[in-house]
Amino acid sequence: MTKESQIYPVVWDGDKVVLIDQTKLPNQYEVVEISRSADMAEAIQTMIVRGAPAIGVAAAYGMYLGAREIKTSEREEFLSKLEKVAQTLRNTRPTAVNLFWAIARMVKTAYENIGTVEEITAILLETAKQIQLEDLETCQKIGDNGLEVLPTSPTKLTILTHCNTGALATAGYGTALGVIRSAWREERLIRVYADETRPRLQGAKLTAWECVQDGIPVTVITDSMAAHCMQQGMIDAVIVGADRIAANGDTANKIGTYALAVVAKYHNVPFFVAAPLSTVDFELANGSKIPIEERHPSEIYQIGNTVLSPTGVEFYNPAFDVTPGELISAIITERGAVKPSELMGYCESREIEK
Repeated sequence: MTKESQIYPVVWDGDKVVLIDQTKLPNQYEVVEISRSADMAEAIQTMIVRGAPAIGVAAAYGMYLGAREIKTSEREEFLSKLEKVAQTLRNTRPTAVNLFWAIARMVKTAYENIGTVEEITAILLETAKQIQLEDLETCQKIGDNGLEVLPTSPTKLTILTHCNTGALATAGYGTALGVIRSAWREERLIRVYADETRPRLQGAKLTAWECVQDGIPVTVITDSMAAHCMQQGMIDAVIVGADRIAANGDTANKIGTYALAVVAKYHNVPFFVAAPLSTVDFELANGSKIPIEERHPSEIYQIGNTVLSPTGVEFYNPAFDVTPGELISAIITERGAVKPSELMGYCESREIEK
């Protein structure tokens, strides 16, 4: 086995943020340097950085960059302009709640600090760094907590995952892929099956790339092959991530997740969601109110320079779907695993801030 991943998609480097350009993987490993808040917003919007936790970390640094650009020493004017920075960042990706959570934490930090504008700006940078560190620690805990709920038979598992939930989607290590990394470390994993994840192919491009970096055996399948693989007894468990979880456990994740959950239920394959508690939106009683981002139809009708569909065809391109909580075996968090129906009480009993 190789060492665990040292992939970090968001890095603070002196006076700028360095992002791995995930739109170029796996063929090219390139980084993008971000020094302005507007450029960070564009990087999030265009999916140079993607994955709910990673978006949250990037947005936190975007808030600092925006604060650094505000030219005033008046506190009230500064806070007013910082709100505009926050709104620009909020508008980039409507589904991922970690984005809003990180921005809210940065705004709260600014308002609660009674120092000078310069002092507030400095504290915002430290807060962004702390958000990043906390997410990395959280992912490592999620990975290890997942070991407690994985099937014990067979001894070594084949696990199916969807989209990318690894180091590239977080501050490092990953959520669902973090559980897979922990299982590999503990010699409880035989192979990962990675859905290609149409239309942007994050599974085929990013999850497969991460597995190769860590020496984890991985087989890429098209999304439509998952049911067949379960029917043939090839899959022992399914683990996916989440972009937003409602209070009842309904989970928004990359489009195609819902179909996987339905098929897993039929074949009695356990279906797990791995996500930090910051992904839970306690303001939403259920998943019906989760906003679903719809992306440009070119993601469907074109791959690279190749157009796949005839002129005159219409397209529908929702980026996410919502999996009902009753289809989820457990939600794996940094505090442990919990049944979706017990999520609210579980968090309240641990004094998790709602």
